[in-house]
Amino acid sequence: MSAARTIPVIAEYIAIRPGYCGGKPHIAGHRIKVQHIAVWHEQMGMSPEEIAATYPTLELPAVYAALAYYHSHRDEVDADIEADDRFVAEQQAKAGPSLAREKI
Repeated sequence: MSAARTIPVIAEYIAIRPGYCGGKPHIAGHRIKVQHIAVWHEQMGMSPEEIAATYPTLELPAVYAALAYYHSHRDEVDADIEADDRFVAEQQAKAGPSLAREKI
C-alpha cells in the first residue's frame, strides 16, 4: 500500500511576499489580491468563471484557490477589505467634493 500524500494546491496559486501587494495574499504572478477575488465574488456576485473571463491572464484554478483561501481566512481578509474601505472613505472626505460629483 502506498503512503498518502497531500498536494498543496493553494500554495501553487496563492503567494504572500513582503513588499508585494502590501504583503497581502495574492494570485502568484499577479497583483490581484485574494480580497479582490472575494469582493468580486461575494459582494458583486461574479462567478469564478466570470472573474477568469474578465481577467484573461487569470486561470480559473487560481480563482478557486483564492476563494478557498478566503474561506479559510475569512476574518483576516474581511478585516483587510474593511480597512481598505475606511481608507478610501477617509481620502474622499479629505479631498472634498469632486467636480464629477458637483451639479452644474
